[in-house]
Amino acid sequence: MSPVAGTVLAVLLSLVSAAGYALAAVAQARLAASAAPAGRGALRALLARGQWWWAVGLNAAGALAHVAALHYGPLTLVQPLGALTLVAALPLGAYCARRRVTRTEWRGALLTLGGLVGLVAMTGPAEPGEALSLREALIVAAATGLLIAALASGRVPRRRGDTGTRGLGHATASGIASGVGSALTQTLTAALALELPGREPVWWQTALLAVLISGFAVGGLLLSQAAYRGGLAAPLAVVNLSNPAAAAIIGVALLGETFRAGTWGWPIAAAASLVAARGVVLLTKGGAPAPEADPASSTVVVTGSRPVPPPRATELPAPLPAPLSTPLPLTVPLSVPEVEPARASIPG
Repeated sequence: MSPVAGTVLAVLLSLVSAAGYALAAVAQARLAASAAPAGRGALRALLARGQWWWAVGLNAAGALAHVAALHYGPLTLVQPLGALTLVAALPLGAYCARRRVTRTEWRGALLTLGGLVGLVAMTGPAEPGEALSLREALIVAAATGLLIAALASGRVPRRRGDTGTRGLGHATASGIASGVGSALTQTLTAALALELPGREPVWWQTALLAVLISGFAVGGLLLSQAAYRGGLAAPLAVVNLSNPAAAAIIGVALLGETFRAGTWGWPIAAAASLVAARGVVLLTKGGAPAPEADPASSTVVVTGSRPVPPPRATELPAPLPAPLSTPLPLTVPLSVPEVEPARASIPG
């Protein structure tokens, strides 16, 4: 296959992957918005829903298309195109919710997309065959497990109007789990090829890596499902940001990766992070529903009169005794006979 044909095929597969991930995210968000039991029965009820398995299948299809795209095209092309998941999920989610995408949401999506592309463009991939050692893989897995537990332990806000910020901790944990799972997958591939740094792994070490990868994959999927309780756009943006960020941290810290721009790569990556963070903030505000009016503070307007607050049940008896206790209408006619006899006695 010619390089041009391979590039075109990589682009098409990347678009298919982005569409698969976007459809899966929309399905998960709709499932999270539906009424579901909480507590121990939540997972059982989730596994019994056919919509959940559709989301799992779409995620798997997106992952396979992404891997196939990496086979035909470079990571510098495929990874930024994967960020189009957010742009595709916004109109899909709005169409399913029967509403329009707001300007704030579009601005947030474009800023997040630009920041994400900047981060991916600044970090270069590791050399072929480079991977974590078994000791490094176990340390990374343990540290990631503690971090995910800390992020996922936060309670979801219950106040009205906070739906835009719900689940961002779960979304961050989901992206980190996926990014670490990718790094461990690279380690497992090197282990199966007997190219792992250090001595050759035995069968139980390879099996342990496979179990860790499965755990992070399933955990990331369940964490993203919990994140979508607070909406679609902002949690999806955080997942797409924290995934490559976690992989980049592992690459720079343990695999010898560097920023492409050298010394200038650090400030450029920081600026891209700030742009992406601004986009996430806009997404949390753009999709938040308007706060409902408090019925106690509403007014009843009568034509030709001033707005009058609606009467409350406790206030109804209060105005009734006032007209009965006022003596003015009764004393005025009674005082007239008393004045007339006094005036008649003066001439006499």
